[in-house]
Amino acid sequence: MDTMRDRFAPVVSRILDEDPRVAVVLAEIGRAPFAEAARRHPDRVINVGIREQLLVGAGAGLALAGMRPVLHTFASFLVERPFEQIKLDFGHQGVGGVLVSAGASYDIAAGGFTHMAPGDVALMDTLDGWTVHVPGHPDEAEVLLRQAVGAGDERVYVRLSAQANREALPVDGQRLLTVREGRQGAVVAVGPLLDQALAATEGLDVSVLYATTVRPFDSGGLRRAVGADGAADVVIVEPCLAGTSVGVVNDALADLPHRVLGLGVGRRELRRYGSPEEHVAAHGLDAAALRQRISKFIGAGRGRGR
Repeated sequence: MDTMRDRFAPVVSRILDEDPRVAVVLAEIGRAPFAEAARRHPDRVINVGIREQLLVGAGAGLALAGMRPVLHTFASFLVERPFEQIKLDFGHQGVGGVLVSAGASYDIAAGGFTHMAPGDVALMDTLDGWTVHVPGHPDEAEVLLRQAVGAGDERVYVRLSAQANREALPVDGQRLLTVREGRQGAVVAVGPLLDQALAATEGLDVSVLYATTVRPFDSGGLRRAVGADGAADVVIVEPCLAGTSVGVVNDALADLPHRVLGLGVGRRELRRYGSPEEHVAAHGLDAAALRQRISKFIGAGRGRGR
């Protein structure tokens, strides 16, 4: 199976052929897969070199000129390094564009902490008006990329990862999908952690909901899943910083008695580079560790009369 990033350049190259308003801005990383598209559209595939602040500034300038810019590099270089430009050049100026990252939290583990970005979604969440997609399969990434580029002048962040679920689901960029139904709580699995969450909850009486669009969060879908009667226990399992979406889950259930457990990448820096799989295990995001943590949380809720 190809990766989400493998899918990115061919999909956006086809969009460049279809829509003269679309432009791609790169900062050296990801240049080679766009070589053919750059020959066909030399004025709309722009490589600014290793200058991430300029990457964002140039993209916003294209948006001000009426273009639909698609910006791409690793997440740590796209969101963290030029965050001030995202905040001001896009947000403050009120223009839209599509930021497409690769690398996720620790896909490029061998690159060290400079190439890791577990806090990217939480950082984007400090800004107003951004849609955030976290696909869990290359087919889902293609759907969400096309939707993002075609979304008028909206501001959209698409987080691509080398980690992926075995099968794609019919995502629409809005709704939570109910993958499994249960009565003792709900587990919301985000993007590429769905397979781990399903394995972790096998045989448990909990619903499993799937999220590939985390901002805006589908509050109505969560409320329908947990029901309006009694207390709700919700676990959210995210491939980014633990607790990133706890606030939106709390807001969704503000008028209901509920408890929320946020599982994800821990704040402690792991200084041995290792592999992505070793980082998954070290952060307790493999199926065995998730099962232990989810079972303990749900069981504690039942023990208190929930």
